[in-house]
Amino acid sequence: MTDIATIHDAPAAREHPKLSVLLVFAVLFAGFTLFLAAFGDYVVPHDPVVSAFPPNMPPPALSEIPGLVVQAVTGTHVEPIHWFGTDSSGFDVFSRVLCAPRIDLSIALAANLFAMLLGIPFGLVAGYFRNPLTEFMMRVSDVLQSFPVFISAMILVALGGQSILNVILALSLLYAPIYVRLTRTEVLAQKSRGMVEASRAIGQSELMIAIRHVLPNSMGPSLVQSSVTIGFAILLTAGLSFVGAGVRPPSPEWGLMISTGANDIVLGQWWTSVFPGIAISLTVFAFAVIGDALERRYNA
Repeated sequence: MTDIATIHDAPAAREHPKLSVLLVFAVLFAGFTLFLAAFGDYVVPHDPVVSAFPPNMPPPALSEIPGLVVQAVTGTHVEPIHWFGTDSSGFDVFSRVLCAPRIDLSIALAANLFAMLLGIPFGLVAGYFRNPLTEFMMRVSDVLQSFPVFISAMILVALGGQSILNVILALSLLYAPIYVRLTRTEVLAQKSRGMVEASRAIGQSELMIAIRHVLPNSMGPSLVQSSVTIGFAILLTAGLSFVGAGVRPPSPEWGLMISTGANDIVLGQWWTSVFPGIAISLTVFAFAVIGDALERRYNA
C-alpha cells in the first residue's frame, strides 16, 4: 500500500534524474572549456591571430564547398574548410571561438581568486572584530556595490589603462565586496557556536580562534559563490571587450568577436557573432548550474 510520504516524494524522485543530467552536462562543458583554455591553441586547425584567408567571409561549412578552388603557384588546391566560417578580417571563426577560453577563463579565474583573497580576510575581520573601523569597511563595501557593475568596470579599466591585467584588477575590486559580505555573515553565525567559547576557555587568543576555527567554517558560501562569480566575470569581460574597453584586437576573445561581427549581421553574415555568443551563453550557464548544485549541497 502506498503511503502519503511516498506520494509526496514521487515528484522529487522524478525531477532528480533531470537535474543530474543537467549537472553532468554543466560539469562536462566546464571541463571542456578548461581544456580549451589550456590546450586550445594546439587543437585548432588555423592560427587564431593570423589573417591567412581572403576577407570574402565564406559561410560555415562542414565539408568542401564546390567551386571554392583557387589557383596557387604550385598548382590547384581546395580552399580550407571553415566550420564556423571566416570574419571580415580573414580570421577562422572556429579557431578563434575555441581559443577564446584561454583569455576569458583566465581573466575570470584570476579575478575571482583575487576577489576571494581580498574579500574573505576583510569579511573575517569585519565579522569577528566589530569596531568603528570594521563598520567603515562595510560601508565602503556597500558603496562599491551600489554602483552598476558594468559602469564601474569601465571606469576602473579607463583609469588603469586598457590591458588584461587592469581588467583582472577591476573585476577583483568589484567582486571582492560580495565575498566580504558573505564571509562576514557566516562569521557572525560561527561566533556564537560552542567551539569558540571552548577555545577561549583553554586560553587561545581571539586572532587564533578566528583563523583556526571560525575562518575554515565560514568559507562555504564563498566557495559556492565562486562558481557563479566566474560565470559573471566571463560575461563582464565579454561586455567590456564588446564596447572596446577590454581585450584589444586581434586577440581571440568572445566579446571582441561579437563586437567585430555585429556590423556584419545586417549583411546576412550572422556566423561571426552568433557562434561566440553561443559559446558565452553555454559557458556562463554551465558555471551557474554548478554553482546552484554546490549551493544545494551546502544547504542540504
